[in-house]
Amino acid sequence: MADVRPLARSPLSHLRDHALERQGGPVLLRELPLLGLLDLRLGAAETTARSAVEAALGFALPGEPNRATERDGLVALWLGPDEFLIVTPPGREEILGASLAAALAPYPAYVTDVSDGRTVIELGGHRARDVLAKGCSLDLHPRVFAPGQCAQSGLAKARIILRQIDDSPRYHLFVERSLAEYLFLWLIDAAGEYDADR
Repeated sequence: MADVRPLARSPLSHLRDHALERQGGPVLLRELPLLGLLDLRLGAAETTARSAVEAALGFALPGEPNRATERDGLVALWLGPDEFLIVTPPGREEILGASLAAALAPYPAYVTDVSDGRTVIELGGHRARDVLAKGCSLDLHPRVFAPGQCAQSGLAKARIILRQIDDSPRYHLFVERSLAEYLFLWLIDAAGEYDADR
């Protein structure tokens, strides 16, 4: 009998036609489907476990709160003193998760694949910050929140992890799968007033 794997489907695949993907437009909005997400927990004092993780990743975990580090398509987001979210390209989470689990075996730490729990929405364009400000209480001024930073917050009553990618500005919003459609449609509506800027 052939090994049949279920077909992966992103929570926003049915809304692809509603994405705002015009380059140079005031708002860019699209899903980044099926990214791998690994929840990593290790004690803040576990320096040897941290070193083992960094060796397996090939780069350092963020050393400061609300920061992100990345290399070769992998990203580590600081979520708390003992918690990180590792983001991988689609399909790389299983192998990386096994590698991290092996590296952490001697330590009181663990890694869990949480890829099915969230999706990632990319929001960009010169009006992206204005769209976020309509429903997020974080201070997103460039002097306060800049590329390389991340934070857990709320947006339009949905829990998110927000990461700023660049100065354009461009953001990645990690949202729970069950709220992804609601938030995506809310973002489309919030961006509506900037249609005239196109």
